[in-house]
Amino acid sequence: MTDGLGLEHAYGATIERIKAQDEGKRGLGAAALMWVGHAERPLRADELCHALAIKLGCKDFNADNAPSISTLVGCCQGLITVDKETSTVRLIHPTVKEYLSTRTDIFSNPHSAMAEICLIYLNSEQVKALPADPDTVIHDNPFLEYCSIYWGIHAKWELSDHVRSLALELLQEYDGHISGKLLLKQVKYLDRRGPASNPGSDLGSDIDFPFSGLDCASFFGIGTLVFALTKMELSRNQGGVLVHAPLAWATRNGHDEVVRVILGDYRLNLNHRDYFGLTPLIYAIRCGHERVVEILGRPVTNLPDDNGKTPLSYAAQDGLAGVVKILLWRYGFDPHIPNLHGQTPLWYAASGGHEEVVKMLLGWKDVNPDKPDNDGQTPLMRAASGGHEGVVKILLGREEVNPNKPANNGETPLMIASRLGFQEVMTLLQSHEAKTPARPEA
Repeated sequence: MTDGLGLEHAYGATIERIKAQDEGKRGLGAAALMWVGHAERPLRADELCHALAIKLGCKDFNADNAPSISTLVGCCQGLITVDKETSTVRLIHPTVKEYLSTRTDIFSNPHSAMAEICLIYLNSEQVKALPADPDTVIHDNPFLEYCSIYWGIHAKWELSDHVRSLALELLQEYDGHISGKLLLKQVKYLDRRGPASNPGSDLGSDIDFPFSGLDCASFFGIGTLVFALTKMELSRNQGGVLVHAPLAWATRNGHDEVVRVILGDYRLNLNHRDYFGLTPLIYAIRCGHERVVEILGRPVTNLPDDNGKTPLSYAAQDGLAGVVKILLWRYGFDPHIPNLHGQTPLWYAASGGHEEVVKMLLGWKDVNPDKPDNDGQTPLMRAASGGHEGVVKILLGREEVNPNKPANNGETPLMIASRLGFQEVMTLLQSHEAKTPARPEA
């Protein structure tokens, strides 16, 4: 304990008072501490109260059994409090959580218990009867959102046999279930154009497409559930069903085990573009999962998205040197291919100031270090516009680079750096001009 034996003694005495209560209050106190200490986000008071209306081992729940928040605070003997501004429940001090982790006599396997409670709730007749419209059901069902979004995270932490059984019960009837809609509504990094166009967008708020139980298990990365569901699908469809969407979720979230399970059970076209025009490889790269890039293997190609942007360009844009190395040396991807706007992998790497990737690409045969995009912007211009001194210095060291070449709007790299106030880049460009005679425009 970071605060010494005094706090440890005080917390211990409080726990003994909780355990000395009658059975009902003792159980409520332990359960409340479990949820407040292990929830994936701060719980509102009404969420916590509804969570404690559900009993382990039951098949259903009765919201009328939800205790009041004042009762819970009393049962916890002051170890939890309600934030007046946010109405969320929290432990009175971070050291309480540290202390509780040493007291296995209070509750054991918390994530398994929390996953079970979430799944009992989602499998209940009350929830299954709800319309699949997130905007109409949340107010009257305060615990629904948390269960829908986080049950899989708790299950992945601790997947007991009972939790596995409850999860499969949910996932086999997942099509049209309200929890799938709520989960999709919270998923970030995707929109109608995919992850590159609007990284902060909210998938699901205005898009309606299938999200199966296999998709959900792949999203959470629970390999045993994915394995069981794929066997069921193969049995029903004799292997004829394609699971490109689950593979996309697994690659996007970096779930190595799930990627292996899906690839082991299905013969998939790994160059298949999904609803967003993206391949599994692009998902893995865009989300920075180098290990998944390796697992996908040589069958993947440098197939671009709908805008002509290749996987190599995605990797270069994010400065993923390890991925770029795999794509160039192991998979032999062509670094010359531009997108529909004329932007090459080098153009993207220079724009982001990724020096290692720039050096890697410049070391490849016949890569033109001065190739402009459709607007006439060269890699040097892009580096100058971002104030990336290191990349500017690297590019100026190449004879093919003309630092005086203007873009279509007439601006040169020096003019851009001056306009944006990048003094160090201006100094580099001016120094280079002083050493090098002016060259005619290419």
